[in-house]
Amino acid sequence: MAFAGAAFSLWKIMTIDEEQDAQAEKAEETRGARARAAAAAREAERKARAAAKLRENLMRRKSQARSRRAGEADTAQGLPAAKTDESS
Repeated sequence: MAFAGAAFSLWKIMTIDEEQDAQAEKAEETRGARARAAAAAREAERKARAAAKLRENLMRRKSQARSRRAGEADTAQGLPAAKTDESS
């Protein structure tokens, strides 16, 4: 009888270990899914910022082309990218 009780205890411990392993594996899968979703969100934000910059650049270039056709002088002084401070 003592053997049956020990076998049952061993079986119960193994079952609990298997359940804990399954829960840990599921948690890792969930963590991985969250990481992939966060990476996809960052990528979408990056693409949206790039698209906004491209639209802004296109509008600026169109405005410059229109002003040149109209014979007006450009209002920019120097190269905007070469400015080192925001005061001017």
